[in-house]
Amino acid sequence: MEPLNPIRSNKWRKRENQNQRPKSKAFALFILLSCSLLLFITYKRLLPPSVLSISGNSEQVLVFPQCTSSEEFRGEKFLWYAPHSGFSNQLSEFKNAILMAAILNRTLIVPPILDHHAVVLGSCPKYVSMTDIIDISSIVSDSTVRVIDFRVFVSKWCGWSIDGVCHESYRTHQRGANNLGPERTLFEDIRKCGLLLSGYNGSMSNCVYAVDEDCRTTVWTYQKDVEDGILDPFQPDDQLKKKKKISFVRRRRDVYRALGPGSEAESAKVLAFGTLFTAPYKGSESYIDIHEARKDPRIQSVMQKTEFLPFVPEILEAGKEFALQKIKAPFLCAQLRLLDGQFKNHWKGTFLVLKQKLESLKLNGPPPIHIFVMTDLPMSNWTGTYLGDLLKDSDAFKISVLRGDDNLIVETANKLMDIARGKNLESVSKRSYTVDNHCDPQSFTDILLYVEQTVCSCASLGFVGTTGSTIAETIELMRKYKACSG
Repeated sequence: MEPLNPIRSNKWRKRENQNQRPKSKAFALFILLSCSLLLFITYKRLLPPSVLSISGNSEQVLVFPQCTSSEEFRGEKFLWYAPHSGFSNQLSEFKNAILMAAILNRTLIVPPILDHHAVVLGSCPKYVSMTDIIDISSIVSDSTVRVIDFRVFVSKWCGWSIDGVCHESYRTHQRGANNLGPERTLFEDIRKCGLLLSGYNGSMSNCVYAVDEDCRTTVWTYQKDVEDGILDPFQPDDQLKKKKKISFVRRRRDVYRALGPGSEAESAKVLAFGTLFTAPYKGSESYIDIHEARKDPRIQSVMQKTEFLPFVPEILEAGKEFALQKIKAPFLCAQLRLLDGQFKNHWKGTFLVLKQKLESLKLNGPPPIHIFVMTDLPMSNWTGTYLGDLLKDSDAFKISVLRGDDNLIVETANKLMDIARGKNLESVSKRSYTVDNHCDPQSFTDILLYVEQTVCSCASLGFVGTTGSTIAETIELMRKYKACSG
């Protein structure tokens, strides 16, 4: 607990960790390769064909043995999507991906967690799988959904070894008569595979089906007992069409009919979505409107299980430990998002809600009132704000914060790296897709936000969140499902 330390690590900024494990050039290359592939897949539409063109026969670029004769993936079909930006958005999208994979009976390729705009900016200093942070054991333990880690999938699909990338002998290997440098050869392989998986050259029969329907034209449904392709309640009006220069209609389509058995997509090894992000929008949904499946108990069960996906046990235990052993008293959690986007213009309203809550608590017990604060405003900038006033009034309030370099955070991060759940995922087919890892361990420091959310789920005096913040919504969901009491 650091009540008086003026230096506060900012969870929405990059942090430096003095206890970082050393990174080797080999591991840096592995990360760069993974990010390169993500860049091709996620942002290929931003690049002109000339940038991505490859010399030689185009058929050689597009033909991969995994599409036809691979024993590795025999009988399995996969679902892939390009992750959104921001962890809370990515978690919501991940839940949708689990649902879609279950409906279409495909193995879900589990993506990494991406920092804001990391891939498009070419900045990808680490690789953290969604399942390194989120516990999906309830989903995979009963064979509800099959999963495979993105790194493991592309190593098999693209024909390059994750393990081998970390060995000098692999990187210096030259294939055939190709006279390119070793790293150039490897990047050529990655570029070719990225073109294939991204759907840059369109769908390929029996190999990759790139879903062209997006949130402007399509709302995906399931078992609605209505005509497939009917108009969605929300349609762009003339003003919106003129303002955004758009001309389209939105239709509601059954995902099982459109992309399941009997469809053109059925035979494809990989079904690739550009996005699976959705949100309520003007009485409709922006992309996916699937909230129940009364005729399909299996899918109904998936929706119930994915409503709340907890953090992995190590993160939950760290949050509980801080609440019980550091704060050591009933406390209020205040999640205050003050610097990012729309939130920086609403400080007065955000602080007013907290002030009203504290005034109420003053009437119910003796001081001091313990408050756990999670905010993107560094403590050095609290002076002159309501937070600064609370900090100075130490007789009435006891302020606690977590920092990215606290031992609890560093030790928990190292535990997660040692466990490496993401790379050790196993398909429900009982076919192990794990790979050995001789790469030097990477740093894993950006778990502060997840531990803070867990601490807030333990706040017995209540929770004050920032209106409109998806982080606040996540904490409310954790409190609803009593994540701290498990």
